[in-house]
Amino acid sequence: MSELLGVAVLGAGHMGADHIRRVDRVVSGARVAAVADPDAERAKEAVGGIGGTGRITVHTDVEAALDAPGVEAVLIASPGEAHEEALLAAFARGLPVLCEKPMVPDSAGALRVVEAEARLGRRLAQIGFMRRYDAEYRQLKSLLDGGRLGRPLMLHCVHRNVSSPPHFTSAMLINSSVSHEIDAARWLLGQELSAVTVLRPRPSAGAPEGLLDPQLVLFETEGGAVVDVEVFVNCGFGYEVRCEAVCEAGSARIGAAHTMVVTAAGGAREEVPQDYLVRFADAYDRQVQSWVDATRRGLVTGPGTWDGYAAAAAAEAGVRALDTGARTPVDLAPRPALHDRA
Repeated sequence: MSELLGVAVLGAGHMGADHIRRVDRVVSGARVAAVADPDAERAKEAVGGIGGTGRITVHTDVEAALDAPGVEAVLIASPGEAHEEALLAAFARGLPVLCEKPMVPDSAGALRVVEAEARLGRRLAQIGFMRRYDAEYRQLKSLLDGGRLGRPLMLHCVHRNVSSPPHFTSAMLINSSVSHEIDAARWLLGQELSAVTVLRPRPSAGAPEGLLDPQLVLFETEGGAVVDVEVFVNCGFGYEVRCEAVCEAGSARIGAAHTMVVTAAGGAREEVPQDYLVRFADAYDRQVQSWVDATRRGLVTGPGTWDGYAAAAAAEAGVRALDTGARTPVDLAPRPALHDRA
């Protein structure tokens, strides 16, 4: 391995461009070696501010980027429907991967990725559920694991966005937005989700025509806990993520204080983040740094392909529950064992 881990970034859109900046300016021990995006001009623009750009190759083809000189690892930030092909191509080359969520949007495709990695007999992929790297979420996880509050009974979650993009559908409130709560709940509780019910209040006047927004998504876990998620992607005022764990001997809440309060002119004003890249900037930084550090040691850590598959399966069940109005079981395939060495 070279002195700086050579990373191919797949996707140069909003998320990909932010990761290109992060690898270049924030993370230590890595450099951007190649970028791939169907829009070559967008890819060139994303690397335009990087020093020594002559060392970076720009491609419109994923496999060309993976085969580019100096590429030793892959960061996938392309749209979810392109992830399966990119993951399998990286696996075929033995390249470690950090893949943004969703790992693969549908559970069948996600299971194919799990099985492909299992055939290798070793882990290669970390999935980008960055909330596991957020300081508040990590503090809550440590508290729950320590047992001081007793057995967790319920999680109350809030996920609000200022507005949804034009292509957003009612199903995407679950399989795009709530997918983060799905993984966070599984991780915080150490339990798989077993069933889901979706309640649909009257849509907000601020929601685009035909979009069922907000929704209340209710998950049951295999250990008997209940998780409720209010998802509201056109709230109009800010990006808010909160979680409260209610346990046998107490409760703990995170997210409410993650803001700055400005006092001036006889009043006080709380600043509400407008974007997930602002609210979870530190988590993204820690996630990518952790991935780089582990990769340089020959390890793969963090959420894996099974976590990506379990999230896809739970989200798929949630979309069915949204469509039918019925409580819907989450069906999971048997889980394969993998080694930790890359």
